[in-house]
Amino acid sequence: MDLQLNGRVAMITGPAKGMGAAITVAFAVEGVKLALVGRDVAAIEPVAEEARAHGAEAIVVPCDLTDAKQCENAAKATIEKFGRIDILVNVAGGSGPIGKTGVETTPDEFDDIVTLNMNGCFHTMRATLPAMMAQRYGKIVNVGGTFGMRGRAGRMAYSASKWGLRGITKSFALEVGPYNINVNCVAPGMVDGPRFRDKVCTDMAKKLGITLEQAMERHAADYALKRVTVDNDVANACLFLASDASRQITGIDLPVDGGWAML
Repeated sequence: MDLQLNGRVAMITGPAKGMGAAITVAFAVEGVKLALVGRDVAAIEPVAEEARAHGAEAIVVPCDLTDAKQCENAAKATIEKFGRIDILVNVAGGSGPIGKTGVETTPDEFDDIVTLNMNGCFHTMRATLPAMMAQRYGKIVNVGGTFGMRGRAGRMAYSASKWGLRGITKSFALEVGPYNINVNCVAPGMVDGPRFRDKVCTDMAKKLGITLEQAMERHAADYALKRVTVDNDVANACLFLASDASRQITGIDLPVDGGWAML
């Protein structure tokens, strides 16, 4: 299926590694022009080079997403380079404290993750939407998480931030729908990668006295499809929601988790 994304302009936050890198490359393959946004430009540049190797135009834009003015400047730089912004994909985010109860979580830890995971998306949406509204076209995809759809002990701060992102997504969807702008949220479950293997599974293995492989199997057993999500699963969902194939879909939370959050 041709998603007809060739020539569209996308601003992607958090593109340096993992899901962000996979999403960036997936959009590059579709011929999307890319503004790759984040603080660590040195880490982003290799991903930009990979995107260019696929024939995509790509620029790297330095930006602290918790700073509203820097987000406005990033949107301005994108428009100055490409003339418009059609797509915003908010991937950047953090995990917050892992394994701490709400009582054990410090106010600073809570504030830090809420600021990053909620304010960052709010700032970029607020910065890009005026251009989208003026052209009466836009696609916004926020990457949330299934812990923002079901509660999770030991992940209270992260869960709160992703529940909040759902509210931001739905309210914006209602407000900008009349301008032909779709705003949706992709919610990955556990995604295979260094953090999942080295942190989540390693912690479970130590607590239960099992091997790393057994810990991974225990996680997969929780899902209807009996497998853990990979980066490209999330990238494909983002492509769909950024395309006109999803023109009549807005305000949704799309879990990409093998059947955990909704079943």
